[in-house]
This record gives sequence, structure tokens and C-alpha cells, in this order.
Amino acid sequence: MSLRLKINLIVGTLTALFVAALLGLQFRGMRAAVAEETVAANRVASQLLNRSAWGYAAQGTAAMQAYLEGVGRVRSNDITLYGADGTELYRSPPSPYKAGRDAPAWFDRLIAPPPTVQSIEFPDGKLVVRSNASRAVLDAWDDFVVLAGAALALLVAVNALVLWGVGRAVRPFGRIIEALDELQRGRFDVELPPLPGREAAAIGAAFNRMVGVLRENLETERRAMRAERELSDSRELARWIDHHIEQERRLIARELHDELGQSVTAMRSMALSIAQRVHGVDATVEQAARLIADESSKLYDAMHGLIPRLAPMVLDTLGLEAALTDLVERTRRAHPQVTVELHIDLADVALGVDAALALYRAAQEGITNALRHGQARHLQVHVGARDGRLVLDVRDDGQGLPTTGTATPGHYGLRWIAERVEALGGQMRLESAAPRGAHLQVSLPQPA
Repeated sequence: MSLRLKINLIVGTLTALFVAALLGLQFRGMRAAVAEETVAANRVASQLLNRSAWGYAAQGTAAMQAYLEGVGRVRSNDITLYGADGTELYRSPPSPYKAGRDAPAWFDRLIAPPPTVQSIEFPDGKLVVRSNASRAVLDAWDDFVVLAGAALALLVAVNALVLWGVGRAVRPFGRIIEALDELQRGRFDVELPPLPGREAAAIGAAFNRMVGVLRENLETERRAMRAERELSDSRELARWIDHHIEQERRLIARELHDELGQSVTAMRSMALSIAQRVHGVDATVEQAARLIADESSKLYDAMHGLIPRLAPMVLDTLGLEAALTDLVERTRRAHPQVTVELHIDLADVALGVDAALALYRAAQEGITNALRHGQARHLQVHVGARDGRLVLDVRDDGQGLPTTGTATPGHYGLRWIAERVEALGGQMRLESAAPRGAHLQVSLPQPA
């Protein structure tokens, strides 16, 4: 049901109730007027006839009948004369007022008061005066018809005027509905013109503001989706680059281990062989050969220290737990004055290659930064599963983070770790620890 029809029905109902109340009051007044007129006329007629009847009754019934025939019709009364034996001798003639017409029976039953009967007894007969409200009821009916017709005409006129006025008032809302339909069909450039009426104008202005905000939100969402796609592409690219860097590191590590390692070992062996051959013959050559052998040993040790940083081969063969244990042991040997605690809780946890490598690199970077930049003396490394995620914690008692909150210029290790972790859907957090030191935490989603 439309708003226009609803308003018209409400106004029409209220108008009908008003007209009905008005007609009810008028009906009540008509009923009281008819009753007053009828009862008063009956009382007056009874008193008049009561005074006159005895004088004519003394002259006989014929004189009484002649008197009544001379009086004729008395308003709102029916007069009947009966003889001594009960025979009807005379009945007053019908009223000539609006002759041939009567009010409807239902209206007469509602309006006419109960008939009043006055009886006058005399020796030769009886005179009966009965009230008759038919003419007064007919007058009331005529007035009621005129009033009802006027009320009906008023009702029709008011409803027609309301229908026209409401239709004109709600016409702008039709334009608003059309704009909403266009908006639903995906047209976000729709705009309402200035609408007549304070409410319609306010709704139109609010609609235009809403469409403007919606356009801005859609544009923001498009930019966010575009940025998300670009970020996803960047993450994929970072993952691809990181994968190839790791491959290159493994390749370099294998080359160092297989080719350069064998070459350095051969150089050391040849230098020692030369030193043995010239022993006691040429001290200078022997000293130079032993110096070459010592430098070859140092180069071999340095190369073996570099290989785990390039590619943790233990991680590929024995897993994350063994790789972290090897990392901690090498740290202890390289820094005897530093205490490193390692806690690993990865029982029944399946680790992917990328996740294991990310955790290992994060632990490696955290230990290196704590020793190099924080001058830490005590480190705690913990790896375990927590709330469906893989969590690595590296804590130290070093100098902590810089007060400026900026990293050392040229130091990109943490940023690379963060990019690697974010590419796997994880999070990295670095913050100061209490009472001193730093806390590095890496969280990765645990694979199903």
C-alpha cells in the first residue's frame, strides 16, 4: 500500500468518524425535539378537549361528534370518539401536511417517542386522544437527508482534496524511490535535484551526501583492493626472490664446501709436504711453507664458519631442532663469555621448509644483533607451538633498542626477516625487554 493511499485512508477515516459523530449529535437532537413536540401537543390537546368535552357531552353524543368534526385535525394527535357500547363514532382525519409521505419505518422506530394516550370518560361514551409523531418524524427525516447529503458531499470533497494535496506532497518521494532503484542497479553517479518541501529537501540532501560518501568508500575500497593485490604481488615476488637467494646461497655453500674446501685442503697438504721436504735444508722455505699451511687452516675454518650462514645444511638434513642446536653450539664456541639457553618444544609439530628456514634465519639474526649491537652476555632462545601458531622468542640482556627507535644505517637484516615472515602470513615484533635488553618474537601460522 502506497504512502499516499495510507494517508488518504487515515484522513478519510477521521473525516468519516467526525461526520458520524456530527450526525449522531444531530440525530439525538432530532429525537429530543420530536418527543418534546409530540408530548406537548398531546398534553395541550387533552387539556383543551377535557374542558370542552363535558359541555358537549351534556348535550349528547351527537353534539360531541359535531364539535369534533368542527375542530378537525389537531397537530400530532389522533382523536377517536366511542359510543357507550364501544362503537367508534368518529376518528380525526389524516394530516394534510406532506400528505402521502412517511419516514422510513427504521427511522420512525428510532426517532418517534412511545405514543401517549389520554382517555376522557363521559356518560354516553369515551373520547381517546393518542399522540401521533409521524409528521414530526417526517420533518426530522427530511432534515436528516439534507444533513447526510451535505456530510457525504463534505466527506467526498475533503477526501478528494486530501488525495490531491497528499499526491502533490509525496510526488518528490517517487523521485527518491527512482534514485534508490538506480542506486540498487549499480549507478553510483545518481544525484537528486533540489526537491520541494522541507522534508523532501532534507531527504534529498541526505541521499546526495550518502551517495557521495558511498562513492568515496567504494573508491577507497578499490584502492585498498588494488593495494592489497600489489602487496600480495610484492609478497609473492619477495618470496620468489628469497627462494632464489636461498638457492644461490646453497649453491655457493656447496661450491665453498666441495671446490674451495678441497682446494684449501690441498694447499695445506702441499704446504706441509714442502715443509717436511725442506726441513733441515732450507729454513726460509720451510717457514714460508708452514705459514702457508697455517693461513690455509685459518681460511678453511673461516670458510666453514661462513657456510652455515650462507646455507644451514643441517636444517636440510636433520631439521630445525638440530640446526638451532648447531647454531647455539657454534655461538658458544665463538663467544665463550656468553651464556646461551635453548628451549625447543616442537613435539608432533609438522614444519614446512619455508617456515623452518624463516624461524632459523630469525634466530640467527636475533643472536647476531644481540652480540654485535647489544653486547649481550646472556641469551634465551625458545621455539614452540602456542595457540595454533609457531612462536620464536629471542631475549637478551644487552643494551636494548636505540632510544630513537631507528635501526643502524645500512643494517637491513631485520627488515628482510620481517618481509620473509610477512610473506608466510606471520608477524615479527621487536621491543625492549625488562629490565634491559631486547625481545625479538616471530609468530607463524602452524600448518594443519
